[in-house]
Amino acid sequence: MNEAPDGKDACKAGKRAVTVTDIARAVGVSRATVSLVLRGSPLVNVDTRAKVEAELRRQRYVYNRTAANLRRRTSSSIALVINDLSNPFFAEFAAGVDEALGGKGYVTLLGSTGESPRRQQAVLTTLMEHTPTGFILSPAEGSDAAQLHQVLGAHANVLLFNRELPGAEWDFLTLDNQQGAYLATRHLLERGHRQIAFFGGHAASSSCHQRRTGYQQAMAEAGLQVQPSWMIESAPNRLEAAARTGELFADGERPSAAVCYNDTVALGLMLGLTSRGVRPGGDFAVTGFDDISEASVAVPPLTTLTADPRERGRQAAALLLQRLANPDAPPLRTVAAVQLRIRESSAARQG
Repeated sequence: MNEAPDGKDACKAGKRAVTVTDIARAVGVSRATVSLVLRGSPLVNVDTRAKVEAELRRQRYVYNRTAANLRRRTSSSIALVINDLSNPFFAEFAAGVDEALGGKGYVTLLGSTGESPRRQQAVLTTLMEHTPTGFILSPAEGSDAAQLHQVLGAHANVLLFNRELPGAEWDFLTLDNQQGAYLATRHLLERGHRQIAFFGGHAASSSCHQRRTGYQQAMAEAGLQVQPSWMIESAPNRLEAAARTGELFADGERPSAAVCYNDTVALGLMLGLTSRGVRPGGDFAVTGFDDISEASVAVPPLTTLTADPRERGRQAAALLLQRLANPDAPPLRTVAAVQLRIRESSAARQG
């Protein structure tokens, strides 16, 4: 008498992976038709597609993307590596990238480096194991192009965003940092401010350097000297900005306004000012950069440069897809315009 298989063996037997052949037989179509449905091809009749998709759900079919990539010798994934995912700007940017890539049938592999070049190398190395067809990378501060080339290869499909890297001959998408900071500084000057600081960011970062240059340009055009003590560096986040607010008042003469590196720095500065009894938008004018969603509901609402991070994400995805279609084209540099959005935080100088 044969013994019945135990529960463990029966469970194993019941877990045979559902195949394309199983779906094709159940619906009465070819394997090729099922494959076209899985790839989202428009070549399949609407009614046939509905029947295949219903059967896929009924049998709980799981698409083996890795196997499909090996068969096609291509990858349907693109890696997105962000330097600071805690910044709302980059969260919105990532959403835009994923939205655009998903619409073209790609899966987004997300990595975050927390502004650490060492962590960045580890993240990129791990992502390379998944053989993505391209990378969108917002480099960590202190990144080295040679080290990135070691991981990604000299001819990888790469789009850099936000920060330039000397020696990295890849496509590059940036905001118009210099013009944006210039517009913010001009706005404060027109509001009667003359003692204007530049607050936040690290000078070694290309984006911070460009924004400082725009600020200095506007000050020079107004015949005003920039005081080194009012060029205050901080990590581009709210907590450190709030902690460094006191440096604005370390000397006898204090500024009446600040052009901030980004919105999170500006929001941190406003918290630091409030804790010292200084009213943002009343006693002290503040501008930001990015126009994150929180900027419009801050107290007071924040004057800033609109960068539309979700649209920038969609733009980054489009540029990388363009690179995939033309891999031998020369590297492309794209500068996205920004616009000044005036709100209550940049009030006119008092007295």
